[in-house]
Amino acid sequence: MQISVLDLFKIGIGPSSSHTVGPMRAARRFAEGLADGGMLDRVVRVQTDLYGSLALTGRGHATDRAILLGLLGERPDQVDPERIPDLVTTVRDSGRLLLAGLRPVEWREPRDLLFHQQEFLPTHPNGMRFTAFAADGRTLASSEYFSVGGGFVVSREEAEAGATGAAPSPEPVRYPFGTAVELLETGQRQALSIAEILRANEAAWRPAAETDAALDRIWQTMEACIDRGCRGAGELPGGLRVRRRAAKLYRSLSGEPGADPLTTLDWVSLFALAVNEENAAGGRVVTAPTNGAAGVVPAVLAYYVRFVPGATPEGIRTFLLTAGAIGMLYKKNASLSAAEMGCQGEVGVACSMAAAGLAAVMGGTNEQIEEAAEIGMEHNLGLTCDPVAGLVQVPCIERNTMGATKAVNAARLAVLYGDGKHHVPLDRVIETMRQTGLDMHGKYKETSQGGLSVNLADC
Repeated sequence: MQISVLDLFKIGIGPSSSHTVGPMRAARRFAEGLADGGMLDRVVRVQTDLYGSLALTGRGHATDRAILLGLLGERPDQVDPERIPDLVTTVRDSGRLLLAGLRPVEWREPRDLLFHQQEFLPTHPNGMRFTAFAADGRTLASSEYFSVGGGFVVSREEAEAGATGAAPSPEPVRYPFGTAVELLETGQRQALSIAEILRANEAAWRPAAETDAALDRIWQTMEACIDRGCRGAGELPGGLRVRRRAAKLYRSLSGEPGADPLTTLDWVSLFALAVNEENAAGGRVVTAPTNGAAGVVPAVLAYYVRFVPGATPEGIRTFLLTAGAIGMLYKKNASLSAAEMGCQGEVGVACSMAAAGLAAVMGGTNEQIEEAAEIGMEHNLGLTCDPVAGLVQVPCIERNTMGATKAVNAARLAVLYGDGKHHVPLDRVIETMRQTGLDMHGKYKETSQGGLSVNLADC
């Protein structure tokens, strides 16, 4: 099944696509299912059980808040981040939850939200179960869901059937592809760029003008996130006392220009810092393709807008479409979930996507774009996910700056100094990432049981 670029780039809230956006969507889906099934009026209590990575790092990733918001009927792309603290506090203080925004039910958090840190559900490490109870204690409904990365959610039945969580297209796409080889062959056969192939495929979901408007909104949301991040101050929430640095860096870079030739890369780092500090604070971000890696694509796209001569609105759309095509390959053939792949599945994929997008707007051929994407991932292979205290802060924020600067370098190597001919095809590096993720010890995959999350605590 083909994936829409708007499934890959989703507007949501921080700090995590798999631990915040996904659980919120799953909880809302369960609540809506109760309403659609005519059971809502009989529900007096809902219990949520979290398993595996969701249980181990859920509190640091705001999964508890996400569950409450989803049960209330809130959407990640529409909820006002400024209202979230009040919505959550009202439920906790009152002991009442307006299920699906319609039905008042009891809410006792220690009883109704359970973290099973030593248990994993089959199919995926990010598992959750929702159960609705009647007044006599009988179970009215129970469903299991998995947050499979990038905000995608599948039910247990869908997971067993191999579903991806993406919305199917109303009609067949014009140029289906499942591998980079197929993508390149289509481009050669039809004399189309990767962005043009994606644009034609998006017509299966909506008219071209609507796709353009949606891509423009994606960039506007990214740009607004950078702007907010450059004005943010104080410490990030969670207890690590991580101070926000983007505003200070912005003021420094906005002063008198210096002679340092690497200042441009400092701007790229600033853009990534700004986004991921906003993400860590629970602000409005775009999953690109995840929240933990949300700063990489915006930072490189902002680099294009600010520093590449001749940048245009159409170039921004070309960047996003091209990056989206590469992200689809990882979604189809590996995973975007750090709980499965480690951070190579988040920052590594984002680096690969951003490198491809930048290569496209630099005038690269399809073959050079594929090479840029391959370089971006090849040098992120084996990257672990070891968030300190379960928070998307250390090393996640700085890691986005590294992913963004690597992406710029990868695009330049491929377009300015390459010809599209290289030793490691993109499809092989994606398969290598998948195998590496499967071999990687579980403690290095978003559990806070290994790596920096353990060793920093010992210092």
